[in-house]
Amino acid sequence: MLPRCRKAPPWEGLGRPPNIMKEYKYKINGNEYNVAVEELEGNKANVTVNGKSYQVELDRPAKPAVTKPVARPAATPAAAPAPAAAPAPRPTAGGAGIKAPLPGVILDIKVKVGDAVAKGQTVAILEAMKMENNINADRDGQVVAINVEKGQSIAEGTDIITLG
Repeated sequence: MLPRCRKAPPWEGLGRPPNIMKEYKYKINGNEYNVAVEELEGNKANVTVNGKSYQVELDRPAKPAVTKPVARPAATPAAAPAPAAAPAPRPTAGGAGIKAPLPGVILDIKVKVGDAVAKGQTVAILEAMKMENNINADRDGQVVAINVEKGQSIAEGTDIITLG
């Protein structure tokens, strides 16, 4: 009798089956667990732990991770024609803010209320995607208010500093 050969799955060589969204490896109390998230809809997820399938319920619905990158490219083309509109609010507002260009955590604030700021001067440092980003003043002015604190998580578009 001939030995049986294992037929390779169609995805072999690709790293993982096409229906697996994300794979994780955990070690808990010396035991290793291979977890594969296969499907995620609302607050329900189909997962496989060490080859055994489970349906789990999350405390709250998962955030759609795919939606953010799609939204950013849509904002980029809109930003290209918008430069003409961007300068308009600056002259009309007496105290306009310097906005966060992306979400992150404030690592440092380089100015105080009352300080004179020159265009291009670093006013804060924002950590985003494990990189430190200098937030520079986009115009000359005087610091009227500091709207964030060191260590605070902020969203894209948040006013960091208000200049008068």
